[in-house]
Amino acid sequence: MVHADASTFQEGLSKKEVYAQIIQQASALVDGQRNWVCNLANAASLIYHGLRTLPSPLKSVNWAGFYVLDSKNADQLILGPFQGQVACQTIAFGRGVCGIGAETKVTQLVEDVEKFPGHIACDGATKSEIVVPIIQNGKTVAIIDIDCAELNGFDLEDQAALENLADLLARSCDF
Repeated sequence: MVHADASTFQEGLSKKEVYAQIIQQASALVDGQRNWVCNLANAASLIYHGLRTLPSPLKSVNWAGFYVLDSKNADQLILGPFQGQVACQTIAFGRGVCGIGAETKVTQLVEDVEKFPGHIACDGATKSEIVVPIIQNGKTVAIIDIDCAELNGFDLEDQAALENLADLLARSCDF
């Protein structure tokens, strides 16, 4: 049985090693479990705890989680499992970083949220953000959303690793 040690990350690991552990642990946790709530809750924990073991800027990740397609309104996302401060409950497709990522089905890598038109400030401490859509059958079913309290918190290495995680979750969850 997998337990809390899955979200324990050794100090001093490289970003590549942390993401490899996130993917490895997420793969083990989703094995035999297709419930999206369970799988996204564990993935949020892995992301949050893993990235916060890294040096600046990722040690300043202040929110890591998911928004999922609202079953009652196909044009909006609803708050899903996360780690961090309380957050916006719904986000319309096309609105803010999350809504743009969901609508376009393209990862949004935002170096400075103040420069992003229509940014939704759930936490005023957030300075940068990455949003990665989770796509099933050509449709956005959820997004990974990670905020950082430093500018330029994320780069192409983060994007590639999180897109791999999004693919794993798309294959492993019944949304």
